[in-house]
Amino acid sequence: MTTPHILIVEDDKDIGLLVAKYLKANEMRVSVAENGRAMDRILQDTRISLIVLDRMLPGEDGLSICRRLRASSDIPIIILTAQADEVERIVGLEMGADDYLGKPFNPRELAARLRAIHRRVSEGSKPPREVLEVGDVVLDVGARSVKRNGQEVALTTAEFALLELFLRSAGRVVSRESIAENVLGRRLSPFDRSVDVHVSNLRKKLDPSGTADRIKTVRGTGYIYAT
Repeated sequence: MTTPHILIVEDDKDIGLLVAKYLKANEMRVSVAENGRAMDRILQDTRISLIVLDRMLPGEDGLSICRRLRASSDIPIIILTAQADEVERIVGLEMGADDYLGKPFNPRELAARLRAIHRRVSEGSKPPREVLEVGDVVLDVGARSVKRNGQEVALTTAEFALLELFLRSAGRVVSRESIAENVLGRRLSPFDRSVDVHVSNLRKKLDPSGTADRIKTVRGTGYIYAT
């Protein structure tokens, strides 16, 4: 697995330097940007593996940046947001973030989440190529591409991993705990709605009309992808 290059977008210089120092000590390359403009300059010249994006930034805020990035890029994004603000966390996921971490946070937990996402992306890009097909959905594991009725479907890293898990388990119930561990690389914590938001986003992308019922909710347990 290659060494990931992390871009930290954080206007608080002390936090940015502290996180950068910790991640470098854990064998990660790190760049730091204080706002969206600085981030854009780095992305133009540097191949970035993952972005750690602060929600509250001067000028263009984190949610706006996340939405803008998702229009042209599938780089995994972790949003840093206020621990108590559940609405902000959910909105961040709906804008295309792969995960979120509440402030104040433990740099060790951030590093663990970054490793989990990078490992998932790296493993998915290795040969041999494997194709999963259930109904009108075709997922190419190696190429990291998804088609529905022959049309490309743009997914975030987390959504791609979620769909892969569903297709491999088609017709069987997948628990929310299993989704958190396999898709987010962490245990599901109480009152954590990140799994549900990712499932909701995936449903919308696979069926924009909302007429199909391919991902069914199993109350109190999890979800099942209908064959």
